Amino acid sequence: MSDITILSLFFAGILAGICNAVAGGGTFFTFPAMLAAGIPPVVANASNAIAVWPGHAMAVIGYRKDYANYPFSLRGSFISALCGAILGAYLMLKVDNATFSKLVPMLVLFATLIFLFGPRIHLFLSKNSQISNQTDSIKLRGIEFLVSVYGGFFGAGLGIMLMAGLLIAGVHEIQTNNAIKNLLATIITTVSVVIFAVSDLVSWPHTIAAFAGAVIGGILGTKFARRLPQTWLRRIVISVGLILFFYYAGKIYL
Repeated sequence: MSDITILSLFFAGILAGICNAVAGGGTFFTFPAMLAAGIPPVVANASNAIAVWPGHAMAVIGYRKDYANYPFSLRGSFISALCGAILGAYLMLKVDNATFSKLVPMLVLFATLIFLFGPRIHLFLSKNSQISNQTDSIKLRGIEFLVSVYGGFFGAGLGIMLMAGLLIAGVHEIQTNNAIKNLLATIITTVSVVIFAVSDLVSWPHTIAAFAGAVIGGILGTKFARRLPQTWLRRIVISVGLILFFYYAGKIYL
């Protein structure tokens, strides 16, 4: 691996760490950097999952006091997330590079749209959902499972999808919602990381370079989060997502 590749992955990791600390969407920087480094798409996805893993995991500790306000069973949510993540990661293992390459544009576009309309989805659902004690917990388990399958398979936009799903189920208190989101996302990404790692799908030199940058970016992002306008960062992430969609779609389908 050349020095230029190491530096590009390292700086992509920094950008990802900053974005995840402030607004999310860091995958839009590290995943294409992995592909640009010449890694096969399936390996790039697995390596990227490990590179950005600390984001949600580090937030779990800070929100530990908010779990007590969760109106549903944490054990049930844990099981739903665990099962969904295992299925998603398993499906990822069964997809060949050619098939996954064709899926990449659609997955990137889907994640970008979720990121773009995430705040509006949250606002709409918080106004129109039933209150938590009237919500069927089975619906919550179904939502958690489906989102976890997606997270185990690809992962971009996972946090926004989890928050929206929890709002549908009636978890309207924003701090509790965010706490559970980080907890479930950590479960999902940890499952993916373990399965991908033991399946020999990870390019460790590339992963370590991006991981190191993501850690530094996360620290910087935490410090700059209150100074940097989130609106502008969101616009950058969305723009990058759309550019990547058109680039990969043109490369694969044209």
